[in-house]
Amino acid sequence: ASGSFVDFMSFTSSGHVTKAKQPAFLVQPSSAQSNIAVGSAVVKVWGTERFDQGGNFASNTFTAPVTGRYQLSVQLRLDQIDTDADSYAVTIRTSNRDYTALYDPDGFDSDPGHWNVSLSILADMDTSDTADVIITQTAGAAQTDIDDKSYFSGFLAC
Repeated sequence: ASGSFVDFMSFTSSGHVTKAKQPAFLVQPSSAQSNIAVGSAVVKVWGTERFDQGGNFASNTFTAPVTGRYQLSVQLRLDQIDTDADSYAVTIRTSNRDYTALYDPDGFDSDPGHWNVSLSILADMDTSDTADVIITQTAGAAQTDIDDKSYFSGFLAC
């Protein structure tokens, strides 16, 4: 053989396997996203890549490099929740379908200072399919902020 060799997969004597080209990412906002709009799907802005193995995350969107099953997870810290809102929907939107966590803040006595919403899914994605995160608030005031301690991550599981 000639040329240079690159490790694409390595194994330890204990049986641990690492795959240097396996798609994986973790992003978070670089600042809060303030006073999200009411009545429309707001795309979550992710300004900081903690890591992007494979370089498949750009412009707030993950693009699947190969067909497979991807584990996608989002955790949003919402501040200044409005109890007058009819609902909040946090959605992982993929090319194939949407996965949504829905909650109704009417049960709160007053506007909560903070609220965490988490959603995870093993999603089927084809090559070049995309995934992003949207949040939709129905009714109420445009007072809710998405804190910079929110996260979106994913990896090719199988």
